[in-house]
Amino acid sequence: MVSAEAARNVVGIIVCLLWSCDFLYLLDGLTFVRQNIGCSPTFYRICKKKDVEEFQPYPYAATVLNCLFWILYGLPIVKPDSTLVVTINSVGLVFELIYLSIFCIFDTQNKGRKKVFLVLFGEVIFMAAIVVTTFLAFHTHERRTLFVGVFCDIFNILMYASPLTIVKKVVTTKSVEYMPLSLSLANFLNGCVWTAYALIRFDIFMLVSNGLGAFFGFLQLVLYAFYYKSTPKRGSQDVKPSEIQLSASDAASRA
Repeated sequence: MVSAEAARNVVGIIVCLLWSCDFLYLLDGLTFVRQNIGCSPTFYRICKKKDVEEFQPYPYAATVLNCLFWILYGLPIVKPDSTLVVTINSVGLVFELIYLSIFCIFDTQNKGRKKVFLVLFGEVIFMAAIVVTTFLAFHTHERRTLFVGVFCDIFNILMYASPLTIVKKVVTTKSVEYMPLSLSLANFLNGCVWTAYALIRFDIFMLVSNGLGAFFGFLQLVLYAFYYKSTPKRGSQDVKPSEIQLSASDAASRA
């Protein structure tokens, strides 16, 4: 019989494979060689046009904070036996920082570069305050897990639910043009994978936020399927930047 630890390792490998596909697409965008091997159309477009256009960096900056919280959560002095959580979110953190670096490089009009630095600086300050509070105010694994886990769930749920902000526009326009399928699918798969991970060795904090994430992703897929046929086809015209920009790596890196 497969042990719980082995099963969790398999789930972790699946997440890393999802990231590998995303990173390969990123490298592909940098060399301007189109291949259907990844999940980062936003950054492919930015690299190809050498301009961030109307894309915004905030979802990626938010994912940086989410990864930092889950790294803290998985530390042995907070939540023992959570090495995979630390490892996977560390990889995700590196990817998100790479994405933000690309955004800053191609921000030719300097529309968001300063904002990126300010947001990241604010996140570092906020994270430092949480770390200090965690280690000075709480002295047991249970209390530290509870304190950090609540923050992890709050930010995770907000990120999973963020694509739903476009629902009103989809319904009123009867078009899914601004709700990319890749984002919805990534949210759903990511939520399912991490829910399975949480169930193998029961972890209430990972289960709650990722279970809701899988549900939100499912709702997006249902909405996409319902309005797909009524979406106007633009033929060979350029697709406008999505109003919701969160790469599949963001999804994959959320724990």
